[in-house]
Amino acid sequence: MSRAAQIDAFLAAHGWGSAERVPLAGDASFRRYERVRHGRRHAILMDAPPEREDVRPFLAIDRLLRRWGYSAPRVLAVDVAAGLLLLEDLGEDGFTSRLARDPASAPVLYEAAVALLVDLHRRLPPARIPPYDMTALLGEARLFAEWYLPARDPAVDPAPLCAALEERFRPLLRDLATATEVLVLRDYHADNLLWMSRRRGLRRVGLLDFQDARRGHPAYDLVSLLQDARRDVPESLEEEMIAFYCERAQPRDRAAFRRAYHLLGAQRATKVIGIFTRLHRRDGKPRYLALLPRVWDHLERNLAAARLDGLRAWFDEVAPPACRRRELP
Repeated sequence: MSRAAQIDAFLAAHGWGSAERVPLAGDASFRRYERVRHGRRHAILMDAPPEREDVRPFLAIDRLLRRWGYSAPRVLAVDVAAGLLLLEDLGEDGFTSRLARDPASAPVLYEAAVALLVDLHRRLPPARIPPYDMTALLGEARLFAEWYLPARDPAVDPAPLCAALEERFRPLLRDLATATEVLVLRDYHADNLLWMSRRRGLRRVGLLDFQDARRGHPAYDLVSLLQDARRDVPESLEEEMIAFYCERAQPRDRAAFRRAYHLLGAQRATKVIGIFTRLHRRDGKPRYLALLPRVWDHLERNLAAARLDGLRAWFDEVAPPACRRRELP
């Protein structure tokens, strides 16, 4: 049976056989989404090819978030083997589109998103959720050496570059890699958040794209939100939201938390540069290349803020500042 026929059969089996279907913008994964409408009913179809994606982590985290009272989508129908889910439609008012229409709403939206993180970080995640440990953090950072540097210079051997990158990151991340006390959603940024104005409190923030969640450090999702690869967040707003988080969450050592924020920001930016390059070269998605200059800005700011002089010198050697704003070949 073709994939199209499989989807048609899935929708028909759950009462959506004659629904109108409208494709939605995709993300950086192999998943595909459609909005389906049948009369006054509407839902979201997630098409996650099982040879590429496993929907079970999404279902597990979705259940957990809903149990904790957050606005994650209800699952209306599921075929795990086929990689097909029919989800509650949380609406079309995403943070990104609202911010584009009304830039003055940024403080309200970001404060709501940070308040959700404060609440989330007061909850103990189940031990079955994998940790954001050293293996995971270094594996992500390696993507820079595995994809970006060879794209810049096909003659380079990525193996020694990966080893050198790990050698420099490992001592910096040692303490953070064992801090696995909160649920880290990992892609907590404006494109994955919805503004649900008819709901109250923390439920005004709709949550998407959380299937890769891990147990990790509380600074990770904060830096993901405030150092967004896809949109500029003013540094003044970033500082205001970090202060807001610290006032509410009361970390034991605020200076240590800020250093962790910048260390994880450097790790995340390193990873994202590698991922965006891979999306271009392996997956044929060149649109992500336009975002690289912003991510380089994040990396440079974090290296300076955390005074990571040795790591900054390594980046300057393998990817001199003059080449970072040039397009990849």
